[in-house]
Amino acid sequence: MTTNRELWQHALVQIELGTSQASFRTWFRNTDIASRDIGTVQVAVPSKIVKEWLMEKHHKLILKALRGLDNTVRTVEYVVHRTPPSAERKVPRPQPSGNASLDLQSLYIDKRDNLNPRYTFETFVVGPFNQLAHAAAKAVLERPGLAYNPLFIYGQTGHGKTHLIQAVGNYFKKSHANKKVLYVTSERFAVDYINSVRAGRANSFKDQYRQYDVLIMDDVQFIANTEKTQEELFHLFNALHDNNKQIVFSSDKHPTLLPGFEDRLKGRFSAGMIAEIPEPDVESRIAIIKAKIEQHGFSLPDDIIQYIAENVRGNIRELEGALNMIVCKSQLKGKAISHADVRALIKHNVKPNRGVSVDEVVRRIAQYYEIPEKSIYEKTRKKEVVKPRQIIMYMLREEFSVSYPSIGEKLGGRDHTTVIHSCEKIKEELKMNNSLEQEIDHIRTLIHA
Repeated sequence: MTTNRELWQHALVQIELGTSQASFRTWFRNTDIASRDIGTVQVAVPSKIVKEWLMEKHHKLILKALRGLDNTVRTVEYVVHRTPPSAERKVPRPQPSGNASLDLQSLYIDKRDNLNPRYTFETFVVGPFNQLAHAAAKAVLERPGLAYNPLFIYGQTGHGKTHLIQAVGNYFKKSHANKKVLYVTSERFAVDYINSVRAGRANSFKDQYRQYDVLIMDDVQFIANTEKTQEELFHLFNALHDNNKQIVFSSDKHPTLLPGFEDRLKGRFSAGMIAEIPEPDVESRIAIIKAKIEQHGFSLPDDIIQYIAENVRGNIRELEGALNMIVCKSQLKGKAISHADVRALIKHNVKPNRGVSVDEVVRRIAQYYEIPEKSIYEKTRKKEVVKPRQIIMYMLREEFSVSYPSIGEKLGGRDHTTVIHSCEKIKEELKMNNSLEQEIDHIRTLIHA
């Protein structure tokens, strides 16, 4: 019988396909199945806010995903577990079984350093495509703050950047208890800085970030064109670097090609070791598949592994998602999966790797509301334009995870605070306006058509 953890991991694959990346990361992180009994599944969540949001916004999606995997599921309940259920009972962790509560400790991100305990060097699959980046990260462990400082890893989303840079943090956390480590996204850094300035706590912000021995900043491209935030990062970099504190960055581009960054900051990014993680080749995808199915305690014939590697050519997350579906299908059938089954699953569940540009989103939403496309970029406050523009900002943020500054820049050079306000306004209206929710569902279909 499928264990609770396996069932939830397979359900998450389906849920992720049915919601935006930003929403999935926000509301489904640190969740799991606490128990399963007589058709009722209890989903463990980390807080009351998450519980209420999942019940209100995602309940149908969750129930559909679970029923699709286990037709005995009739209802879903949500329970708050601020600590793992096993810890609350103060008993040793039980072995996973069909209806046992699971230890959630391995799923919890430590709020003191933001590190995901699952992102380690032991679980990082090394192939020809990422050998240089992996070797550079390992070299940092030998002489932190001296060799390769900063370490700058770049590549497109889903290639394993976050896993690798967090593996550096988890290594120091485990092996050097005296070293203070922090993983932070650049957006989180920017928000912390803005809030500290508004609250008159700029000095305490500086002291807080200067205390770390290892600072890891993910997706640095999201603070493009943020003059004050970049200035603060520049001074922080100097303070840490001058004291031989290790700094690690990731980005979607080589540092010299980052738009919206001052030359002096690009120079700091380039001062240590720069390593790219490109798209994995077929050989590397085969290695990733073999490693993942081994983690599942599962096996697949070599010809099926080869077929998956050749036909799922997106990023590693998409590869893992396809593999989870295949493993789940085989477990539910209770027998080895056939080549025909795999072909059908990939055909019907793996989306073609086709990007959608900002201009295309603007064009389609302008067409939907029957307004001139150019009016979206103008400084007009006409009611018939303001709402579509706010929805465009919301969709770019929620559906495509575009940063607030980038959205503002692309829509007529607007300030990122205007974009934040617009996105929050649409979120609030969605809670009360069913017709707006239907409009956005139609727009979402139109964009992805």
